[in-house]
Amino acid sequence: MLLEIIKLPNKNLRLKAREVQPKELQSEDMQKFIIDLIQTMREKDGIGLASTQVDKQLQIFVIATEDGAKVFVNPKIISKSWLKVEDEEGCLSVPEVFGIVKRSKRLLIKALDRNGDSFTLRAKGLLARVIQHENDHLNGVLFIDKVKKITSGEEILANLYKLQKSN
Repeated sequence: MLLEIIKLPNKNLRLKAREVQPKELQSEDMQKFIIDLIQTMREKDGIGLASTQVDKQLQIFVIATEDGAKVFVNPKIISKSWLKVEDEEGCLSVPEVFGIVKRSKRLLIKALDRNGDSFTLRAKGLLARVIQHENDHLNGVLFIDKVKKITSGEEILANLYKLQKSN
């Protein structure tokens, strides 16, 4: 089932996600939610999607990789490289807005997979960028909070900020 992606100015995008308990992860409902999250990411042509973007405050995000969708539950970034790279980002929750964001080139992350098994992953380049972007969502942080320069959709973003202030 496709999930509805919430968009700015929805204030729930600013909420911090809570940890998922192991028993909770094993539930049929949670496994179905993870499948739905993956399906929604694919249908919306996303490279990643955090549970907070579908209004579920859970520490879960999914990323599209060459080997299929990778699920990260209760992720913790253990280390990041000092070397940072600037690149353009966008977000399904901030449609039609793109901007340059500086992020670490490499990182080491620890998480649980959808079965509750712990794994550690070294990521670099685009994968490292997407992990940082999705992990930010779990902490109520959007790419526009870190943007160095808006490359497209400046007027849209200005209107979103106005809507956000009036709410």
